[in-house]
Amino acid sequence: MDFNDSREEATFRNEAREWLVANAPTAADLSGLDDMGQAKLWQKRKADAGWACIRWPKEYGGRGANAMEQVILSQEEAKVKAPNTGFFSIGQGMAAPTMMTWASEDQKKQYLPKLASGENIWCQLFSEPAGGSDLAALRTRGVRDGDEWVVNGQKIWTSGAQYSDFGILVLRTDPNVAKHQGLSYFFLDMKSPGVEIKPIKQISGASGFNEVYFTDVRIPDAQRLGEVGQGWQVALTTLMNERASIGGGGGGAGFEQIMKLAQRLNIDDKPAIEDKQVRANLANWYVRQAGLKYTGYRSMTALSRGEIPGPENSIGKLVGAPLTQDLASFAIDLMDQAGILWSPESAELENIFQSAYMSIPGLRIAGGTDEIMANIIAERVLGLPQDVRVDKGIPFSEVPTGN
Repeated sequence: MDFNDSREEATFRNEAREWLVANAPTAADLSGLDDMGQAKLWQKRKADAGWACIRWPKEYGGRGANAMEQVILSQEEAKVKAPNTGFFSIGQGMAAPTMMTWASEDQKKQYLPKLASGENIWCQLFSEPAGGSDLAALRTRGVRDGDEWVVNGQKIWTSGAQYSDFGILVLRTDPNVAKHQGLSYFFLDMKSPGVEIKPIKQISGASGFNEVYFTDVRIPDAQRLGEVGQGWQVALTTLMNERASIGGGGGGAGFEQIMKLAQRLNIDDKPAIEDKQVRANLANWYVRQAGLKYTGYRSMTALSRGEIPGPENSIGKLVGAPLTQDLASFAIDLMDQAGILWSPESAELENIFQSAYMSIPGLRIAGGTDEIMANIIAERVLGLPQDVRVDKGIPFSEVPTGN
């Protein structure tokens, strides 16, 4: 591994740092704006100066930068106090790569610049109530009617649907072939007649996920990506980018924070950090997080050399999310009765551990459950035999439903 910037990378880092420090929004800039408004202001400012989605081609709103420059920019942006732009992550990290691969040139020029600038927000309409972790088992139907498709069904766990302008969508367009072969992929305007969005109240108090219902929704065939029946191949483009963009983060709850907590709290009138069990846990988490960090550095080194990173990228989500959940659980126990406090004003370290503990279970499902990720690594990295699939090769309409 090479931990140093090349000469060109160092020059780019200095340029990025100087621009970010000089242009990060001030309190006056953000006054009176809600979280969405602040995010859009910052994203538009970056886009206008050529610092948004920098790996994208210039004609789509980027600057044609390489992968390592994107990593450097992300590192430097994390150091300045700027609004959270997570509202755009699905559109920019999942929908956009799919559009670049499968959309027409006119569609790319129409939709991608507004996606880069934050003017339009996109969501991903994949999961369904009856499908579990099996995306190919979806039942939302698309029936062709001339130059349009009529859509009926339901999606669930759709992050950001309530404020999205567009969505990417996989439909069952042929139930009489094997499940992976009967899918087609579209994008649609979320304000289309017949689209109903119902936020889901989460245990954390937030409503980031939604149910989305489709009742005779009409989508132009021109908004299909790939051929009819090619939806699974298009969806794989989205899924590969989704798993690369979902890590094991937990709102800042990491080793540095649990170390700080152990130094601040007492056990039996002594600093918690002097307790043998606490120290053993800290050592364990340090080693595990270091492993994840240096595995990430291997990918960064490959990017810096112009190489394609290997399968180590699959490890981050599978290992990182459970690690953060364990760490947050221990932190709450360490706080004793104060661990139930939720308010950032009263909880230790502004409730980062409580927030992480409540949100991480969703992260262990999003983008593929732990079990799905373990299967992918087993089959595609280790070369182990596939699980038995009783529905393989039979028409989807003949798959038993259990009803």
